[in-house]
Amino acid sequence: MAANSGETRTLAATEHVTTIQQEKGKITIADGVVAKIAGLAVREVPGVHALIASGKLQQAVANLARTVTRQEGRDTGVGVEVGEKEAAIDVRISVDYGVNIPAVAAGVRNNVISRVESMTGLIVKEVNVEVLDLFFPGEEPAPITKRVE
Repeated sequence: MAANSGETRTLAATEHVTTIQQEKGKITIADGVVAKIAGLAVREVPGVHALIASGKLQQAVANLARTVTRQEGRDTGVGVEVGEKEAAIDVRISVDYGVNIPAVAAGVRNNVISRVESMTGLIVKEVNVEVLDLFFPGEEPAPITKRVE
């Protein structure tokens, strides 16, 4: 429910939410919110170049969805499984060349746990970090060329 407008927000049928019952009411947290918190926490860690979708097709679909909905991809490369009190999070990242990959992964894990637990009250049971790519300074993604104009 929106705080000032009196409107209610309908959640998509596939979107899972966590409800926390408190003394004077309940709090509902959508899985997408947990994923966005985790995505932002990953980006805060030095040595992380980017979050990435696990496959080229998934990356293309995510880019198309962001374009259509005009939203930033704060949760691209993040998978969450959220229960009533606990969460498990999977992240897929690209790291900068020259960093200690296990140290970056540990930093990601610690920061994600800290942010998600402090912001949602959920207990993070695990954070799995998958390093899928290595970024070299000066290396820019190849421009997408169109076959027709």
